[in-house]
Amino acid sequence: MSQHRRRPSTREAARRRAVVVAAAFAGTVALGTGIGVWASSGGGDGGSSAGAARQPSGSAPAASSAARSGAATPTPTPTRSYPLSQAPRTIPAVRSHTAARGPGWRPQRGGRVVVSNAALADEGRLTAGELGLSYAGQKGANEDVRPGDLRLDLGGTGDPESYTMTVRGGSVRISGPGDAGVFYGTRTLKQEVHGGGTAPEGVVRDQPAKPQRGFMLDIARKPFTAGWIESRIRELGDLKFNQFGLHFSDDQGFRIESDTHPEIVSRDHLTKAQVKEIVAVAAARHIQVVPEIDSPGHLGAVLAAHPELQLRNAQGVATRGAVDISKEASAKLVDDLLNEYADLFPGSYWNLGGDEYQALTAANPQASYPQLAAAARQAYGVSGTVADLTTGWLNARAATVRAHQRTMRAWNDGFLRGTSVQPAADLQVGYWTGKENGARQPVEYLRAGRKVLNYNDEYLYYVLGEPNTFVYPTGQRIYEQWIPRVLRGTTAVAARYEPQVLGGSFAVWCDLAGSQTQDQVAAGIRMPLRATIQKLWDPGTPAMSWTDFRNLANKLG
Repeated sequence: MSQHRRRPSTREAARRRAVVVAAAFAGTVALGTGIGVWASSGGGDGGSSAGAARQPSGSAPAASSAARSGAATPTPTPTRSYPLSQAPRTIPAVRSHTAARGPGWRPQRGGRVVVSNAALADEGRLTAGELGLSYAGQKGANEDVRPGDLRLDLGGTGDPESYTMTVRGGSVRISGPGDAGVFYGTRTLKQEVHGGGTAPEGVVRDQPAKPQRGFMLDIARKPFTAGWIESRIRELGDLKFNQFGLHFSDDQGFRIESDTHPEIVSRDHLTKAQVKEIVAVAAARHIQVVPEIDSPGHLGAVLAAHPELQLRNAQGVATRGAVDISKEASAKLVDDLLNEYADLFPGSYWNLGGDEYQALTAANPQASYPQLAAAARQAYGVSGTVADLTTGWLNARAATVRAHQRTMRAWNDGFLRGTSVQPAADLQVGYWTGKENGARQPVEYLRAGRKVLNYNDEYLYYVLGEPNTFVYPTGQRIYEQWIPRVLRGTTAVAARYEPQVLGGSFAVWCDLAGSQTQDQVAAGIRMPLRATIQKLWDPGTPAMSWTDFRNLANKLG
């Protein structure tokens, strides 16, 4: 452009000023209208969503009497100022939030969820449905990006359960190195929207402290409907749990359809089709279903159909729930079931049980059960004991499950002291009690290099009917006192063992099955579950008081 411009005439200059005045007035009206609409919808003010950027300020002529009379009295353009945003209020609490200024984000009519990778399609569709958005499928980084979008991205390195959520410029981006982390980011966003209406401006960086965060349900003693189980799984998914333990075989019942041994199945049971649906609902929320067929004890329902395999003492008296591990047919029956259900439960983990084999409670197991003593000597030499034989049984069942590429755990009282046969090295410990015969402190397992999952019955056992001195756990006690290193009683193991404590699991046991309905159970475990996940996600002292935490839980629903 030339540096020499034609100077406008006086008439042309006046016409241009009129155009500028009219445009400024229109802009003022539009801005004011927009702000009025935002304010009436509570834009950015819900809960912790105090946003971040400033609206531009300025002045423009207004259609007032002063303006009509030619007086130069400027009218300020309406403005809105955003304080620094506050951290999201979620359960579990996010680990880090960088505040910013701006209005935050809330779902709007016509809003979309887009994904960077087809692997996130399930997460995208689920979240779109929950937030009332449309799912627009896979889009490139700069392809058809619109204000108001929620974008899910895969990328980066680190914990696959970690994620970053950025709320900026009227849009949200959730990214993580794995789809699980991206999913957890959507859970944070869902809670923000449901709790306050708006996700606060800024950046959340979040990840769990513990890799295993579980809930276990005993359906063997008390059947629960498939619908109830699926509802609990959805609840667990929103809270960022990642394991659902299913104890479906015990003395009182065997609760899943079987093709190899239909004779053992209780009348009230889940079909395999129902279990597949449960597993699918869980998988969509990055929860693995962990099955448990406990043995060699707790097999009463199986033995009711196979009394020839019942363990009997030297006087011929049946031992409750115990299978005779000296018989090859006993091993075959249990292995049939383990192999059958491996396809039904495709997750990475399996609980072998191994606890409370009643033969070992006798003062002299060798004398009380001579057939077991004879089998032990045959397998392990003249010094073989019933405890050796029992440990050998556990190892053999571990070999069956290991062939299906599973990581196995057993209850801590299934790891016997003073045996010449040692439990398989890759067995993880589910530590639940210190009340068993020959009870050992958790540190014994940790010193041996075992990895441990915390089921501490002092805090995490919800036992229907409260038998044997059990009391229903409270969320407040878990929230204020428990951390994953408190494996037994109320005392934590040394911090150096932190890497070996894989996490924890809240457990519902139905010893007195009629004590509560399944709806009463759901209500009773609601706050304990929330307190447990808070401590598994971040074992540090919570920022909120218990009262505030409980109020938040009620607000989030």
